[in-house]
Amino acid sequence: MAGLDFEKPILELEKKIQELKSFMVEKKIDLSSEIKKLDDKLEHLKKDTYINLSAWQKVQLARHPLRPYTLDYISMIMSDFVELHGDRLFSDDKAMICGLAKLDKKKLMVIGHQKGRDTKENLKRNFGCAHPEGYRKALRVMQMAQEFNLPVVVFIDTPGAYPGIGAEERGQSHAIALNLREMMTFTVPIMAIVIGEGGSGGALGVGVVDRIAVLENSYYSVISPEGCAAILWKDGAKAPQAAEVLKLTGPDLLKMGLIDEVIPEPLGGAHRDAQKIAQNVKESILRNLKELEILDKDKLLKLRYAKFRSMGVTA
Repeated sequence: MAGLDFEKPILELEKKIQELKSFMVEKKIDLSSEIKKLDDKLEHLKKDTYINLSAWQKVQLARHPLRPYTLDYISMIMSDFVELHGDRLFSDDKAMICGLAKLDKKKLMVIGHQKGRDTKENLKRNFGCAHPEGYRKALRVMQMAQEFNLPVVVFIDTPGAYPGIGAEERGQSHAIALNLREMMTFTVPIMAIVIGEGGSGGALGVGVVDRIAVLENSYYSVISPEGCAAILWKDGAKAPQAAEVLKLTGPDLLKMGLIDEVIPEPLGGAHRDAQKIAQNVKESILRNLKELEILDKDKLLKLRYAKFRSMGVTA
């Protein structure tokens, strides 16, 4: 399993335990007591490491290459997924997944950023950085959800919208701004879950929602720690310091009223137990949609408007 720098002692101990187990089977020697001691040591080491993570370490976990992505969650908790393609103006953006699905027989529209697992797929998915056609595709399917009275579920996982010349020429800022305006007017329930990175306008472009949850080791921020460090200190190496200042982790965001819920992850991160985190995400979606669907349309719109108007307001 790919590991981060602060995880090295854990991975080394896990490797040692696995080697002992293999040796015990191969040589038919009883090493169960030694393995039990190491298992106990490993459990304590995991708790000491993961319960006290810094903001920067959580950012690193949010970017872990084995972390579940949008299509993984769709396959684990949804059924009958039919992907919808294209913005009807330019092309189909592979960094933005859109389609119809069922969640426990509940019909809904699902939208999400999609990263790749290797270089080839990351180039195809543009590292999860959507172009304007991706945001226009998302808007198109949300308009479809409005027409057919379907709730919308959004999986956010992007370092930001693609900043290239082509994207700017095709109206990146306009596409995102249009989504911000239009999402405020839809009368169907909309929920978003930040499953990894929630960076800047790339995240907010599909983030004007009634409820937003952030996974325990995800982040949601106006800028990446590296970008913030480069602007404030002219030094990208100060990213760990910037991560602390930005208050981008779930508990800080919840305290400031910017999100509605922190979804707990398995010890060590979502990639350690994909089925467990998928179940936690599913329960959160079903619970929030149930609460939102009983609201009449006027109430839903008023609450959504009030939610965003109250952000940044201090007592």
